[in-house]
Amino acid sequence: MHKPAILCLVLSTALIIVRADTQTTASTSAMTSTRASADFVLTADPQAAEWRSVKGVFAERGPRGDLTPGHRTEARSRWTEKNLYFLFICSYQELYALANLTTTAETNRLWDADVAELFIGSDFQNIKHYYEFQVSPRGEWVDLFIDRNPDPPNHDVNWNSGFEVKAKIDNAKHVWYGAMRIPIEKIDKRPAVAGSELRMNFYRFQGPPPNRRRIAWQATNTDIYHVPEAFGTLRLIK
Repeated sequence: MHKPAILCLVLSTALIIVRADTQTTASTSAMTSTRASADFVLTADPQAAEWRSVKGVFAERGPRGDLTPGHRTEARSRWTEKNLYFLFICSYQELYALANLTTTAETNRLWDADVAELFIGSDFQNIKHYYEFQVSPRGEWVDLFIDRNPDPPNHDVNWNSGFEVKAKIDNAKHVWYGAMRIPIEKIDKRPAVAGSELRMNFYRFQGPPPNRRRIAWQATNTDIYHVPEAFGTLRLIK
């Protein structure tokens, strides 16, 4: 299969300040998702009312634990009975995009360009079953069901969660922002209640080859991201 042609992307948007008061450091394996009183219009603005008071976690190392200067990533999360929300705040040095842009249909192999990736699952018995969600700086997206049990593993790009994304880029600050709203019923058969936990990890690919940057919240100690044994925990809180 031919990989899509690649081009560098330079866009700008309104100035946004990244918050410094975070919930945890990158070394922890736990993240919290704060209850929202109601579902809200999805926004990738960290200073929006829905996001500005939410504490997040940082990732600033690669999958093998190596520091990735200039690519610090913050993730924040909220939840309601119906939806799980994420906001990724992604520092970068250089942007790298697919040549053909579409935001009305999913983009397979989106990971060949800049992307924030969320791997998340609710099956604590079969941890090799989970879901993958991606958003690019331009608002491209893809979702997959992952089954790492067979050989070769099954990465089902035809699975459809109905999730939504928003994205924007602040070229002046070298930060891009990606938000997701995921229907909880698509990833968890249990009702969403405070105290529930899910297994998760998040990652990034950033910049052009041959020096693409790789960022992982929980180190996988290998060059691949699909290591469910390395996942951390997301806990729903009030």
